[in-house]
Amino acid sequence: MLDFMGRLRTALTGSPDTPLVLLGNFEVEEEWARDEPGLPRVAFTAGSAVVHRMDAFTLLLAGKSDHVVLKAAPDPDHLGYLEELGLDLPRVHTVLGGDPGQTVTRDALADPALQETLRALGPDARIVPHGTSVREEELSGLAGLPLGTPPAALCKAVNSKVYSRAVAESTGLRQAPGWSCGNLTDLDAAFEEARFLLRVGRRVVVKDAFGVSGKGISVLDDERRLDTLRRMIDRRAARSGDDRVVLVVEEWVDKTADLNYQFTLGRDGSVHFDFVKEAITEGGVHKGHRFPAPLTTLQLDAVRHAVEVLGGRLAADGYFGVVGVDAMTDPQGGLYPVVEINARHNMSTYQVRLQEHFLGPGSHALARHYPVRLRTPLTFGRLRTLLGELMFTGSGSGLLVSNFATVNAAATEDGTPYEGRLHGLLIGDSPRSLERTDEAITDLLAALGEEEGA
Repeated sequence: MLDFMGRLRTALTGSPDTPLVLLGNFEVEEEWARDEPGLPRVAFTAGSAVVHRMDAFTLLLAGKSDHVVLKAAPDPDHLGYLEELGLDLPRVHTVLGGDPGQTVTRDALADPALQETLRALGPDARIVPHGTSVREEELSGLAGLPLGTPPAALCKAVNSKVYSRAVAESTGLRQAPGWSCGNLTDLDAAFEEARFLLRVGRRVVVKDAFGVSGKGISVLDDERRLDTLRRMIDRRAARSGDDRVVLVVEEWVDKTADLNYQFTLGRDGSVHFDFVKEAITEGGVHKGHRFPAPLTTLQLDAVRHAVEVLGGRLAADGYFGVVGVDAMTDPQGGLYPVVEINARHNMSTYQVRLQEHFLGPGSHALARHYPVRLRTPLTFGRLRTLLGELMFTGSGSGLLVSNFATVNAAATEDGTPYEGRLHGLLIGDSPRSLERTDEAITDLLAALGEEEGA
């Protein structure tokens, strides 16, 4: 039976042996959202240096026959640690003169030498990004390597929250009451419905069709804020002469837990359910995953049903590859199986290989990231010493460091304090053991920040 990467290669290329070139272009939503009139706000930026160094997560997916393109060389001691754990690692290619404020794809587009290196890999290799936009299509053309994904236009369309609502409605899958808006007339009708909800004490949420990680979302609890938002949208429309909007307006429904589930959809329409996890969020921002998810049999059956229904619809629309879906449970034990569909890799995608290698029956895991406040760059060797017995070494419990590149991504040369992120997978034999390890690591890193004077 094929492992996850074997299934993914087969789904994308038709063969489990196709060499892949993986790109961690996190926040590809910024490309999809360009020129799309969503919520009024400061225009999409290139994002933080820390987010763009999440590109190093691709090391966890790729194998010996694969390649990854990174913004900078990984810490050699972290690579050594991953090899000690028994992970086969790919060949790493780094861009020349990468810009910390932009995706690895944009760096690669500005590096002709890297493009020639990719071209030399031969026609059998396929570029597989975190998500596919026109930028990845451009790189594919310059490097002479085909993409192993659907076209950018289709990936963008499927990622729109407008698409998610339309699919849920047409397939009969439960979703929060709401309305999709393509222009100001649609918005008028949706805001009238929202006004009624506000008057009876409910809350509403307005979502940017391409928002991600807590950006592009506005929760409203009174009519005054609704009116203010509408005036801002009207002013933008008057300036641009464009009455388009790409927004979703929904009732803010009660929930018990956030979920994320994933399935892999083959070019032939075959559907494979990969997993469901409890998503940890804070203020709408993703913080990690807990698994196995504490679901009832009925809830798990409802997830599996949604996978089959969504897989059939997405296949009919021509999509294939990884599909991640956000969902929620409600206080009555019910399920909202479609909050939004993501036609791209998800944070949990990068954990699958670790799950296959290190989580057996009875194991519990918590994927999360920790803030690390520093003045000077932290080496992986020093971190390993600090963690000591808290570090996972291949068996037992502890923290498996899954991405070290994000720790020093925001470092400065003048010693100005900066904050990085340490990404890892906590492994233990019970939820309580994970909590104890989590608390110990949190305290240790807080003490490190105090020691650094950051």
